[in-house]
Amino acid sequence: MNYRHAYHAGNFADVLKHVVLALCLQHLRLKDTPFRVLDTHAGAGLFDLDGIEAGKTGEWRDGVGRILAADAPPPPPAIIDLLAPWLAAIVASNDGVADQWHRYPGSPAIAAHALRPQDKLVLSELHPSDRNSLSALFRRDEAVKVVELDGWMALRSFLPFPERRGLILIDPPYEERDELVRLPGRLAPALKRFANAMVIIWYPAKSPDAVEHLHREVQALGGLKILRADLSVGIAGDAPGLSGCGLLIINPPWTLPGQLRQLMPFLAERLAQGPDASWKVEAFGI
Repeated sequence: MNYRHAYHAGNFADVLKHVVLALCLQHLRLKDTPFRVLDTHAGAGLFDLDGIEAGKTGEWRDGVGRILAADAPPPPPAIIDLLAPWLAAIVASNDGVADQWHRYPGSPAIAAHALRPQDKLVLSELHPSDRNSLSALFRRDEAVKVVELDGWMALRSFLPFPERRGLILIDPPYEERDELVRLPGRLAPALKRFANAMVIIWYPAKSPDAVEHLHREVQALGGLKILRADLSVGIAGDAPGLSGCGLLIINPPWTLPGQLRQLMPFLAERLAQGPDASWKVEAFGI
């Protein structure tokens, strides 16, 4: 419970995670039938980039700051289209002002922005301060439910969704040493209860062995459509801070593999902090 995302809000890892989340939510909106979103480790929901926490690290400057900087070269039109759902959530979080942004939406705010009147959002958060922030942020939104519940317990409590359509975001703080290793075992019962759920798992790329174990074990669950996206910004191995991260997307939209193969080279180039920045997209069972 010591991890506070406010120190890291808007960094390169957030850019990857939130751009993909917004694209997946956009895909769910293509059908009129309702969907539900479960964010198992929701965090505070909205972050002040001028605040004390974000100011201490300044990580957002090498993340969202690289994308939105006024003097940054504009992305190609195809990339702008892919970034558009994420950028729309940022604008909405800044009172609709596109060129004067100082708040960054976390995954709860991005998901809430994508909801239609028929859709629902469940936010699970144990940290008292972050949970209070979520409750205040969505106090007038009847479509959003904030619960004081361990994220792994939420997977057991809220599945399957009544709507039978939806997305699960799993982004734990990874404070426990073996949390990444244990994740497939926690995921398996959830997929048995809700086999067609779209699931996005974010992970840090601190231990290559643990990351590869995660992918092997999830693939071993069998019969799954899986998309993998890894991004490294090329920070030297002995430098402080996170150098890379990845996403594991189960039951991804059929359009997402092609979208990521367009998007990832741009992100690796724009967000690079060293000469060895790289990206990877792999599909399994698709």
